[in-house]
Amino acid sequence: MLHICSLAALPDTVKATGASHVLTVMANVDQVQRPASVLEANHLRVQMDDITEHMDGFMAPSDAHIEKVLAFVRGWDRRAPMVVHCYAGISRSTASAFAAACMLNPHRDEIEIAKQIRARSAIASPNRLIVSLADKALGRDGRMLRALDEMGPGSMTVEGRPFRLDLE
Repeated sequence: MLHICSLAALPDTVKATGASHVLTVMANVDQVQRPASVLEANHLRVQMDDITEHMDGFMAPSDAHIEKVLAFVRGWDRRAPMVVHCYAGISRSTASAFAAACMLNPHRDEIEIAKQIRARSAIASPNRLIVSLADKALGRDGRMLRALDEMGPGSMTVEGRPFRLDLE
């Protein structure tokens, strides 16, 4: 099971869920303190800004970032939950969790996964560049982006509330 949250909610979410793995996707990954209950090997930090196109002075999500995320998720034994977080718990984390759910469920409909995200979080707004790169990496032929269109935009807010994404 995946749990998605903000940086501020990370310690409480890991504690409440008993998560064994943490995926951090945000710009200043050095500011993230790994929860003591999570082994260092089970915490991946991927540094990227929440942008959807290349901009000077910012780190746009890239194929290399997505490959790191997918490789980390592939190595997760799924015996305990994984927490995926970014700074606000709205864009990079939801996109990364969407990518993880699609990878772990290769025959599950992308729209079904996107609708589950929307049902669990009215504010989720998965980063389209991350989703586009994951769609390409997973050979989903644009279906992940079409699922985002079907999902619709999230309600505007400053920080997301933790939520769960079922894998099956």
